[in-house]
Amino acid sequence: MTHFATLSEARAHMPQLTDDAISGRPVSYFRDGRQVAAVDADRLRDALSQLHPARAEVFREGGLVGMVISDLGLAVEGVTFDDAISELVIALREYAADWNDHLLNAVNHANNWGIVQVIALSTDEELAGWVRGA
Repeated sequence: MTHFATLSEARAHMPQLTDDAISGRPVSYFRDGRQVAAVDADRLRDALSQLHPARAEVFREGGLVGMVISDLGLAVEGVTFDDAISELVIALREYAADWNDHLLNAVNHANNWGIVQVIALSTDEELAGWVRGA
């Protein structure tokens, strides 16, 4: 494990810290009495995607395809399944922006940290795959 007692020490060893995080080794440092972990973003996204599946529900109504992620209060529709997924990706991006702006402290949204990380660390294609359950 790579551990630094202070942020200054971590900064002085940034190449080692980064290389160790990318390789999957545990890396941390302390700042203001809080331990902070440094991790490879792809590994974090993959792990959180497994812990937090999208659980998107799909339905047809009035000739349109609808998708809902009720845990997030998101609902979209499109002409085709792929259109609905594209709309849901946009809605997820908007949700993450709202969460970062003001929902992170709301009681009914604060626990969505992991989902917001998945959204923030994913490309649109990766988010579409997550919504599909891939």
